[in-house]
Amino acid sequence: MAKTATQRLGIFLALAVVMAATRIHISLLHHALWDASWAIFFLAGFWLRGAGRRAGLNWAFPLLMIEAVVIDYLVINGQGIDFWSHYCVSVAYWFLVPSYLSLWLGGSWLAKHQAGLQLQTLGMAIVAFVVSWTACYLLSNGSFYWLSASVPLPRSSAAWFANLGDWYLPFLQTTALYVAIGAVAHVLATQVSRALQAERAGLPR
Repeated sequence: MAKTATQRLGIFLALAVVMAATRIHISLLHHALWDASWAIFFLAGFWLRGAGRRAGLNWAFPLLMIEAVVIDYLVINGQGIDFWSHYCVSVAYWFLVPSYLSLWLGGSWLAKHQAGLQLQTLGMAIVAFVVSWTACYLLSNGSFYWLSASVPLPRSSAAWFANLGDWYLPFLQTTALYVAIGAVAHVLATQVSRALQAERAGLPR
């Protein structure tokens, strides 16, 4: 279903608000919401993908990426810590760009190949999500482990694999929950849109 420019802007703003509300540290907003950023990039790739030869990329990805960095900067400085000296900020921090891009491309691929509200689409969605999420996880976790000075020496492949295993399912479950909420919203919006179109055309629902 093609979206108007207004609809795309509305979706973008909604996703940006959710990311801001969940990415900001609990010490600033006094909540314990899990960070939805990874799910936001997957859903944005699905709902806001570009067309043609751009592999689904458009204005939304860089804007969401900038938002993520700005939020991190404000949160870290709000804690009285210099951004560049924070535990999580190193050369590995910039690997968030390809990490989040993998999620965007996963959602974009699904949008291009999905078959509407059918069981086949559900299977494709699960595959696209798990593959793109795993790529994001490997890039972000691996870059931090191998490149960040915050990880004590000596490092080893065995220790990295152990770390991957410790956090894989908790991170996956959190992102999957937000994506599932987005999927339900998508199904409901699609059904409502179809009902309204049928009503305007005078057709049975």
